[in-house]
Amino acid sequence: MGKKFILRKLLESLQAVAPISLIIIILSIIIKVPFALILSFIIGDILLIIGLTLFSIGSYQSMVTIAESIGEYIVKKRKLWFFIGIAFLVGFLITVAEPALWVLADQVKTVVIEPVIILSVAIGVGIFVIIALLRILLQFKLRQLILVSYGLLFVVAIIVHLINPEFIPLAFDSGGVTTGPMAVPFIMSLGYGISKARGDKSSEEDSFGLIGVASIGPILAVLILGLFNSPTTPVLDTSTTFFGYLIANIIQMAIAILPFILFFVVFHLTVFKFKKAKVIKIIIAFIYTYIGLVLFLTGANAGLVNMGHYLGSFFAGTNIAWILIPLGMIFGFTVVAAEPSVITLNRQVEEVSAGAINRKFMMVSLSVGVSIAVGLALLRVLTGLSIWWILAPGYAIALGLMFLTPRIFSSIAFDSGGAVSGAMTSAFLIPFALGAAEKIGTNILLDAFGLVAFVAMTPLITIQLLGLVYKVKLKRIKATEKDDEIMDLSEVKS
Repeated sequence: MGKKFILRKLLESLQAVAPISLIIIILSIIIKVPFALILSFIIGDILLIIGLTLFSIGSYQSMVTIAESIGEYIVKKRKLWFFIGIAFLVGFLITVAEPALWVLADQVKTVVIEPVIILSVAIGVGIFVIIALLRILLQFKLRQLILVSYGLLFVVAIIVHLINPEFIPLAFDSGGVTTGPMAVPFIMSLGYGISKARGDKSSEEDSFGLIGVASIGPILAVLILGLFNSPTTPVLDTSTTFFGYLIANIIQMAIAILPFILFFVVFHLTVFKFKKAKVIKIIIAFIYTYIGLVLFLTGANAGLVNMGHYLGSFFAGTNIAWILIPLGMIFGFTVVAAEPSVITLNRQVEEVSAGAINRKFMMVSLSVGVSIAVGLALLRVLTGLSIWWILAPGYAIALGLMFLTPRIFSSIAFDSGGAVSGAMTSAFLIPFALGAAEKIGTNILLDAFGLVAFVAMTPLITIQLLGLVYKVKLKRIKATEKDDEIMDLSEVKS
């Protein structure tokens, strides 16, 4: 791990966070936000950049290496019960350590206590990671699994809507935030390891789609919670200091990541038996990951949450409250680049597609989708429009496109939906919507939540549309090549 590698990761983090940060700082100066709040935001930003850098270095060196090795091993073991047990344990442990989930849980702790929502979501992910990995092993189509799973999901959602409609937006938000910077690299690498061990022609293509399937579990889990919980108004904590969040995150992330380290130790002693140098390298990488998570969450909670809440409240209280929509769209467009899980996904997509799907073009497609999503979410805050008017047609279009677009694009699209909605979205965009909803006096749980759900849904459409464009272009290229061959033959004949 040389200096150049660390500097490159630091530069990547700076480039990811800088655009949205500059927009927020300039906007804050224009509307004369209190200096103390601007200072907190800048400190939070610095912690965010350092945390993101350390996390990017650590997660790649530790989790990706372990995940691929575990994936290959559990296929070679050829015992279904062992495969299911390990898949569930991996899904559960990685979710408990997911920073975006902790950010959301902190925001809704007055509705559902933190341990309950985190453990429920982790169980949901564990179950659907089993299903996603069994799909790779048994080689059945992703399209069928997605259609059946979403069919079940919407049946349960309709039942919950009749009993406790306030839980619908929160449930769909949970599915988006769960697949963040911890889950995406690990689950994708685990799937890649299983696909590689299978070793047939379609194995690389089958390694995609796992994130999309895994994100269904949390939605179902929170929907079920909605059957047993009475809705209350969430109260956003804007009073906790940097030091308070730092201490809380040091303890919470230690609890979250320790089981995963123990899991690795057991696997190393019984299965991998890595060389001493590699074990030391992985342990150091875990330390990087842990420190990165602590700093990232501290910066996000103490710096970004307060600023997002203030800006949302400020603009909602003006005579031009509609400006929330274009502002939100600008924030949505720039926030995608700061999501560590998106950076991981784009890199892996480019590698597996051998450069056919360019990471920059994919980033623009994701940014446009998220921008539209945030705009729609803020339209709901201003008008009280039911979430179903957007969710139902949105998912109908996304599921319908699966029959038209190339399979690899459908798989990538459903993975992208989970990856774009991470800690940055939870830490800034949700408080922005909550601040606006509080000022307007709307139903916060019913109208302000759902933003992450839209953010997770729109890439399903934009990436699949990108696939249709790719499909048309490929047909044109083949047609041109065929015409050229005919011309060559006629020239030979003459």
